[in-house]
Amino acid sequence: MGAMLFDSLDLPDYLLRALAALSYETPTSIQEQAIPVVLGGHDVLAQAQTGTGKTAAFALPIIKQLSEGPASKSGVSALVVVPTRELAQQVAASFDAYSRYAPEGVSTISLIGGESVERQLRCLADGANVVVATPGRLLDIISRDAIDLTSLHTLVLDEADKLLDLGFSEELQSLLRELPVGRQNLLFSATLAPKIVELSRKFLKDPIRITIAHDDSTSQITQRVIEVNRERRRPLLAHLIATEDWSQVLVFVASKRSAHNLAAKLRGMGVSAAALHGDLEQAKRTQVLKRFSNKKHQVLIATDLACRGIDISELACVVNYDLPRSPNDYVHRIGRTGRAGKSGVAISFIDQDTEAHFKLIEKRSNIRVEREQVEGFALVKTAPNPDVGNGPIKGKRKSKKDKLREQAARIAAHKTTPKA
Repeated sequence: MGAMLFDSLDLPDYLLRALAALSYETPTSIQEQAIPVVLGGHDVLAQAQTGTGKTAAFALPIIKQLSEGPASKSGVSALVVVPTRELAQQVAASFDAYSRYAPEGVSTISLIGGESVERQLRCLADGANVVVATPGRLLDIISRDAIDLTSLHTLVLDEADKLLDLGFSEELQSLLRELPVGRQNLLFSATLAPKIVELSRKFLKDPIRITIAHDDSTSQITQRVIEVNRERRRPLLAHLIATEDWSQVLVFVASKRSAHNLAAKLRGMGVSAAALHGDLEQAKRTQVLKRFSNKKHQVLIATDLACRGIDISELACVVNYDLPRSPNDYVHRIGRTGRAGKSGVAISFIDQDTEAHFKLIEKRSNIRVEREQVEGFALVKTAPNPDVGNGPIKGKRKSKKDKLREQAARIAAHKTTPKA
């Protein structure tokens, strides 16, 4: 049996034309399963990793509903809530690309922090069918009575697990109270942890549950683990960039400072590199992403949060210069490569201090990756340093009783110390 084609999913010609223009050939698993369910008007609870094509899974049926269904043209008909600015911009761009041939036209805007709220208010006043927003900016605009949600037809929570991880639970509850009842609700998440299931129970009505197997999202990714001493990671990275045939490399680090410093060091070695982190102004972040997408920069050094929303179909390699703090973040990171059926490479640097944390990632992610060493950069083992590592492993905290004993001892010692 041949692969399913998009025209078997009851999509109109104008959407098929747009998909062909984007070189989309066959639907991914999440698209194949979710599109008919969304078109059927059902609520959806979907578990799908980054890189599985979930944006098209909800955007394509929403565009069809807007163009052909009873959705109102005067107010916002579809609202997509995402955790980060970059993802909002990416999703909005996808709606624009998919709807380019829609006969009725679909107007999409993104509402995010870091950009002029006055400009966003003007765009809303001009009319928008689809709004893609981060929670904080959306609630700010709602508080100004500047957005008409009375005719909302569809609500999408994208990357719901990250929305909750970033502390947006209260904002989501406030938002849900502002929305009209009777709408269609779609929740997409990389995991279905208890907090996600609890959230789904609060606003999904008899949802169809869709689960895309974990292996489906990483089957095109070659995962490698290279053992290297911490201080040798930068020269090893430069060596790999010089010797491997990578047109673009996305490097993850643990902090904004590390992103800035590593990018500067690589530029000093003649590598075209840029940093992407939360301290950059939104205009600068957008510029850096655009230059990386257009291959003006070969290497992008980024933190986890800043990288949400990067969607480059032919990204050759992802490097975990610093390990992520959680297995879920590991899957999100490596999912930036190997997208849309393309192959990719994901490399993680570890040493003896981070070995245990990577084993935890392997266990939680149900994977096993062979360790390797690169000639000239072999790991030299030393006495373990318990204070070094990227994992959430912490030392034993002192109890309140122990702290009181220490304080009492210090006071007693002070009283018995002879005065000069």
